[in-house]
Amino acid sequence: MLYVDNEGITDPRINLAIEEHLLRNFQIEEPILLFYINEPSVIIGRNQNTIEEIDPDYVARHNIHVVRRLSGGGAVYHDLGNLNFSFITPGKEGLHDFARFTQPVIRVLRSLGVDAELRGRSDIFASGKKISGNAQYTTGNRMFSHGTLLFDTNIEHMLKALNPRQVQIESKAVQSVRNFVTNIRELLPHDMTIYELKAALLQGIFAGEDVPQYVLTDEDWVKIREISANRYQLWDWNYGRSPRFNIQKSHRFPVGKIDVRIEVVEGHIQNMKIYGDFFSRREIHDLEQEFIGVRYEREAIAERLLDINLTEFFGDLSKTEFLDLLY
Repeated sequence: MLYVDNEGITDPRINLAIEEHLLRNFQIEEPILLFYINEPSVIIGRNQNTIEEIDPDYVARHNIHVVRRLSGGGAVYHDLGNLNFSFITPGKEGLHDFARFTQPVIRVLRSLGVDAELRGRSDIFASGKKISGNAQYTTGNRMFSHGTLLFDTNIEHMLKALNPRQVQIESKAVQSVRNFVTNIRELLPHDMTIYELKAALLQGIFAGEDVPQYVLTDEDWVKIREISANRYQLWDWNYGRSPRFNIQKSHRFPVGKIDVRIEVVEGHIQNMKIYGDFFSRREIHDLEQEFIGVRYEREAIAERLLDINLTEFFGDLSKTEFLDLLY
């Protein structure tokens, strides 16, 4: 097995691109071990509806990245207190065999005094609480199995970022199964840093021997940046790939009740209907048509509102009030 150092990068859009590069473009037959730590991020499962999994206002306010990964499963929160590991291997014999990839990690955690165990198909628990979730992805004749390790994650931020706003959303998307979680640091008999945990894992997985390493070349970094730019930095991948879903929101304003139904397909508004007991000087259908094809994101909706005179449709209703209703 070879260890690949990500050079301390904490941008999830780059770290996921490194992982994909090692999966798709690497020709070495030896298994690869990769660690990475991401700045605050919500990492969305491949088949999930992004808007359904997050509080978009909260993540925007706190500059939290939202990035879709290749593997399935539920949404997870990363920050500088979360250590991520990834085993990239040739062949597919390890597919669905999470024990093969989690046992080396569990063994090291136990040696540190954390009573870790694999529960269910793919989660690591300790002291009755979840400390790690794992997922897999395969392509061609290669696969990766990757997982999180909650070491000193801000649990409050995690819960708020992964808690969708209270709107009615109907979707065929896979929904996250949320578990009670805890930080590894709270379970350690002796305190350590996340980097000391990473070093302990390296030593344990390689049985205390010298760690053979592959150093990413300039050519590797060119490909990694291309993957990042063409996938993980794209709104169409992170948000637009979400499945079809419907949103219904209503509120009673001084001008009357406004009830909005929005159908979103691939991240864009495909249909909108507005109902209510407000008085309108223009056909409300004209307003509905203004938003067809617009990205379902706050900035795009706000930009479309700039050229719309809402008083013709609702009277004394501010654009901010209507924007808050739509998104």
